[in-house]
Amino acid sequence: MLKRLLITGAAGGLGRALTPRLRDMAESLRLADIVPVPDTLPGDDVVQCDLADAAAVNAMVAGCDGILHLGGISVERPFDPILQGNIIGLYNLYEAARLNGQPRIIFASSNHTVGFHKQSERLGPDCTFRPDSLYGVSKIFGEAVARLYFDKFGQETALVRIGSCTPEPQNHRMLGSWFSHEDFLSLIGAVFAAPRLGCPVIWGASNNDAGWWDNSHIADLWQPRDNAESFRAQIDATVPRPADDDPVLVYQGGVFTTYPIYQKSDT
Repeated sequence: MLKRLLITGAAGGLGRALTPRLRDMAESLRLADIVPVPDTLPGDDVVQCDLADAAAVNAMVAGCDGILHLGGISVERPFDPILQGNIIGLYNLYEAARLNGQPRIIFASSNHTVGFHKQSERLGPDCTFRPDSLYGVSKIFGEAVARLYFDKFGQETALVRIGSCTPEPQNHRMLGSWFSHEDFLSLIGAVFAAPRLGCPVIWGASNNDAGWWDNSHIADLWQPRDNAESFRAQIDATVPRPADDDPVLVYQGGVFTTYPIYQKSDT
């Protein structure tokens, strides 16, 4: 069991969904976000932190022996907030980890690092990056920093390219990309329990019949159990199916491939 697990982005949708289920994984939780974290318990260590503030990030990481890094910008935005949260903030996190005993990290990367690959392709961990957004580019940067710190310092990280992490798949694209909360929780447990981790790329997806990603390289570490196929009939009956040439059904990144490069005036 971890002594203190840091969860960044704890006020976000995924952070709020997972936190109650992670309390048994550590003696204490440090819950951090740039905004106040709701629904905390008396024993929680709550930290309000801007990832772009190096000193604040160093203090946030100190004393933690595991990090679930969900923080930063999680959707496509103009470059400046992505720069602050996902590039400068990611660098600050790894420097803080280096200076504070190198706690093992789960980095929430994204399927949008490869979003311009087609859904007809099946990808392994060494596939070519094909980002569909500045957000996707920032996650490629994060993976590169994690790899650098592993090769240079031995900092272990699980690079989890999250698909669509929702309670249930919500549309036809998610029949391929769905990542159930149960499967993510089991992956988190496996990563922190492993005697030796390294710096593997892990596709954050359930065991979907229609999936596009090959996780056979980490089968000894973790295997997902849920399958979006069990929701196919429900989705077919309730969600209009896009045309076959719609980017949502052509590209793995779905609608992200259609976004412009947003400017500050767009927000």
